[in-house]
Amino acid sequence: MQVVNTIVKDSLPSYLANLPIPDTILGWFKLSVGEWARLLPFGIAVGGLSYLSLQGLANSPVIGPMIKDKLACVLGEDKSRVNNQIKMECPKVVDTVDIEDIAEKAVYCRCWKSKKFPFCDGSHAKHNKETGDNVGPLIVKKSQ
Repeated sequence: MQVVNTIVKDSLPSYLANLPIPDTILGWFKLSVGEWARLLPFGIAVGGLSYLSLQGLANSPVIGPMIKDKLACVLGEDKSRVNNQIKMECPKVVDTVDIEDIAEKAVYCRCWKSKKFPFCDGSHAKHNKETGDNVGPLIVKKSQ
């Protein structure tokens, strides 16, 4: 415990006091290579602690989803697309099926992974296993 006490009370304050931190924004441009080299360990330590703190918070169940959403906005990440393969050239995917064309029932895809879209081919099972999702098909039956 004495080692930690010495680092926190003696070594760290003297290290921070000797860092070449300029008084103005323009002062950062006047730092020499040696001064930047002295700032590098401090910058890496602050950046690393910030990263680890954000990762810990982002994985917490209460505020994690909110932090991940805010980080995605700050970092310029787009929300992930649902449809990555079907009629990508169209501004909106629309399919029409006449109810008279349905024999007994029709099974329609809702996961956007089907090779027979708009009909389901069971691709949602693989999607659900990979993502932890619970999507399934839309089943339309004719009334008797």
